[in-house]
Amino acid sequence: MARRRAVALHGADDGPASPRASAGALGTPLVDPRAGDVEADASSTESRSLLAIAGNLLVEVSLPKLAVALVLLVVLPALLLGSTPLFASMWWTKFSATGVGGVGAIIALGVLIAVGWFGGRKLFRLVESSFWSLNAMAIQPAYVTCREALLHLGNRMIGAGASEAREARGRAVAEAVAGLLLCALSLLVVWIVWPHTRWVARLGELRASYRLLVPALANAAVVGAAYFAVAALVWGVADATMPQPRLLSAFRARTEFVRTWRIAHLSDIHVVGERFGFRLGSGRAGPRGNDNLLAALRSLDELHRREPLDAIVVTGDLTDAGTSAEFAELTTMLEAFPQLVELMIAVPGNHDVNIVDRANPARLDLPTSPKKRLRQVRSLSMLASMQGGHTHVVDLEDAQVGDRLNVAIAPYADALREFADEGSRRRAKRTDDAWNAAFPMIRPPVGEEGLGVIALNSNAETHFSFTNALGLIPLEEVQALDAAMREYPRAVWIIALHHHIVEHPKLGHALAERIGTTLINGNWFTRHLLGVGQRALVMHGHRHIDWMGECGDLLILSASSSTMPAKGRDDVYFYVHTVGIDASGRIGLAEPERVEVVAV
Repeated sequence: MARRRAVALHGADDGPASPRASAGALGTPLVDPRAGDVEADASSTESRSLLAIAGNLLVEVSLPKLAVALVLLVVLPALLLGSTPLFASMWWTKFSATGVGGVGAIIALGVLIAVGWFGGRKLFRLVESSFWSLNAMAIQPAYVTCREALLHLGNRMIGAGASEAREARGRAVAEAVAGLLLCALSLLVVWIVWPHTRWVARLGELRASYRLLVPALANAAVVGAAYFAVAALVWGVADATMPQPRLLSAFRARTEFVRTWRIAHLSDIHVVGERFGFRLGSGRAGPRGNDNLLAALRSLDELHRREPLDAIVVTGDLTDAGTSAEFAELTTMLEAFPQLVELMIAVPGNHDVNIVDRANPARLDLPTSPKKRLRQVRSLSMLASMQGGHTHVVDLEDAQVGDRLNVAIAPYADALREFADEGSRRRAKRTDDAWNAAFPMIRPPVGEEGLGVIALNSNAETHFSFTNALGLIPLEEVQALDAAMREYPRAVWIIALHHHIVEHPKLGHALAERIGTTLINGNWFTRHLLGVGQRALVMHGHRHIDWMGECGDLLILSASSSTMPAKGRDDVYFYVHTVGIDASGRIGLAEPERVEVVAV
């Protein structure tokens, strides 16, 4: 069991003592506004079920915006996908009839490929994001729902006393069967829709192009269902054949390590911009204002003075909705603890960049809206002020750790300020470039066998509050991670991100909390990390679950919220981990110190 330390601290703005029942004194209110009320629970995922929030979404959603978003993000891409074989056949016929034959067609195809190739990273990012968004919106929810239903059914059959090995086998079977079931259902859709498809068209048919509308949509449905069938099968088999996550079996003795580091792990601090404001994750059940965070910072200050910390890792959701008022509150708090800021490495969470409206999950932004970029600008500005002097970016062209963060984003400074001031689309590209250039952020190890930290941005692109929790690790970030680790081959690493990379093995959480919250490409990313598991561990937050486990050789630390109590509890805490390296160069964990946070 972890050692516990309770720290009771008084905030700077302690309220007055309980008023006396005397003339002129403020009487006890019938309904204390500081305790919140039912309205504070209206958008809380902890206080309301997924079905209730979905119902609110249907009632409150802006139908014109939803229609435009569906056309831009679903209908037009589907028509483009379904009509591609039709136009390709017209194109081939036209080139063949001109006398240049297939050579001209091949040249034209080469030109198109060249345009795509030289379109650069921005085009690749768009394709990658769209690909994984399709998986997140269609395949992952269906697969996870089917898998979780099978897991719950299997747990009833196996019983509560099953061994960890038997539970792991049950999960693997449920994953494989879920993939097979969804594959079969998708192939059934292909069989039903196939008679309405057309794959060849003549140029003259463009005069009545509306007649191609139904075949184009049918083509898109068949292609989508066929992809769904393959993806579900691959997803299920990949999950079933990967090492199953399990609880950490035991901590190691400190005497086993030749070198150790003390790492404080905070997460999901959800700073709000008003003292008694509700929080999305807990409504009125959470703390009022930011007193717990202030107490946690004072706890860290005391711990650091008594026994120095080597790093403070904050794995996302620095704010509750990424507003300027929330970042202002966080800035004011951190200014009082400069010695702690020097140790901090933070990552952005979905609440920092993907919440459109904290009071209404039905709100959505169109892809052309500047609001998403504004939240990114605020997050990047906050991260740069916290760690711009002690973290670096990666130079992908040279495949090595490059400039410090504050130096790397300096060329974008004017564009970021002007965008924050005006929201000008003219500056949008520069803000995108700055955001993409900043991640991952690397705190290099001190010495060849030191401890380094890699801070990733794991947030998927989304413009809808209801889908804000989606996570994705882009290929470029993984390439940068690999480059940093190759540059320091004998170092050990903390890989920090917001989203969890594997589902926790226990089913003691609502189904709504297990759908659409893990990384979309978590299986691929986890498999990639298994190759470096002996010298790296993963720290994350997101689900507000305290879990210490492992997947193969890879150690995984999931943190609860450092400011909000878990559902059904009233305690708030964080851990100070002792990370060590043994004589063989293998990373390990000693028993952590649990620090109770009590704001008085």
